[in-house]
This record gives sequence, C-alpha cells and structure tokens, in this order.
Amino acid sequence: MKEISELVLPKDVRYTQNHEYARDKNGAVMVGISDYAQDQLGDIVFAELPAVGDSFEEGKPFGTLESVKAVSEIFMPVSGEITEINEALADTPALVNTDPYGEGWLIKIKPNNAADLNKLMDQAAYLEMLKGLH
Repeated sequence: MKEISELVLPKDVRYTQNHEYARDKNGAVMVGISDYAQDQLGDIVFAELPAVGDSFEEGKPFGTLESVKAVSEIFMPVSGEITEINEALADTPALVNTDPYGEGWLIKIKPNNAADLNKLMDQAAYLEMLKGLH
C-alpha cells in the first residue's frame, strides 16, 4: 500500500467520497477511480462497464471492478449519459492500476448538468479526506 504522500492526485480532476474522479474535457467528462482506490483494490483483473447510451444518476453504481481481493462497485460522480467506454480494459484491465488518470479511465459521460462537477472535491479537499482515513 502506498503512503498518502506517494499518491498521484492530479489537480485538474474532481473527486468523490467513493474515490471516483471526474475530469472535464470540453463538456465530455472522463470518469475513473483515483490512485488511492486502485492501490486499495490491488491488481484489477476485470472491469464490468455499462453500455454507451445508458444513463445513471449521481451516486448510483454504473459497473464493477474485480481485483484479486474483491469485487467493488463504481459510482457515478454526476448524473449523465454514457458516451464512451474504455474498450481497452476488456483485454488489459490492469491499465486501471498502472495509469488510472490516463489509459486506465473507465467511461466518458455527458453530464446532465456540468455545474454538478463543482460540487465534487478538489485535490486539496480529497487529500484532507484521505488523511482522515488514516
């Protein structure tokens, strides 16, 4: 397990209490799990993701990640429609571990309300939350 000081926590993403992140790319929002979450889960061996066109409400599960330790639900950071899924995870789910903010993204969504992203934690708030867990 990584120490908090070793975690990669980009400033250009917003975080949820469940350790998902959302990165706005010109109205399309990339969603994945944080470095902390992938570190806690261990080696990811399978990703179950929704279909393009599916819609989910904020806080609702949209899929699961299976690691050597457990199966964990992943939750929508904001309400919206799935516009793309990371097809590479079907063959290489370990991308979630090696590059959670890049090649290991999970889904892209069109948020129902882009302003909802501002309700999520910024890097500093997420870091404070993590410190409270240890």
